[in-house]
Amino acid sequence: MLQEDRQKQLLLSVKKAQWMLTKITKMIEEDIYCADIAQQVSATIWLLKGTNTILLKNHLLCCGVKQLASKDPEHIEKFVEELLRTWDVSTRK
Repeated sequence: MLQEDRQKQLLLSVKKAQWMLTKITKMIEEDIYCADIAQQVSATIWLLKGTNTILLKNHLLCCGVKQLASKDPEHIEKFVEELLRTWDVSTRK
């Protein structure tokens, strides 16, 4: 569950990313200089990576604490696998 302040921060970041993607789409349609488009793409990726970091931190502090405190080894194993899968996807290049 997201804390209210984190939820607001995440929503703001996602809305900014949506706006940036709309801008990038228009830039491509208008055949703007490639380096300018690439710069906007990089900025959008940077914004979304930061958003993902906040989301993962929240997940660890909220769900992770509960799962890792479990006395059931299956719950712990399931959480660890989930975390590894999420980390793998978020760190791919």
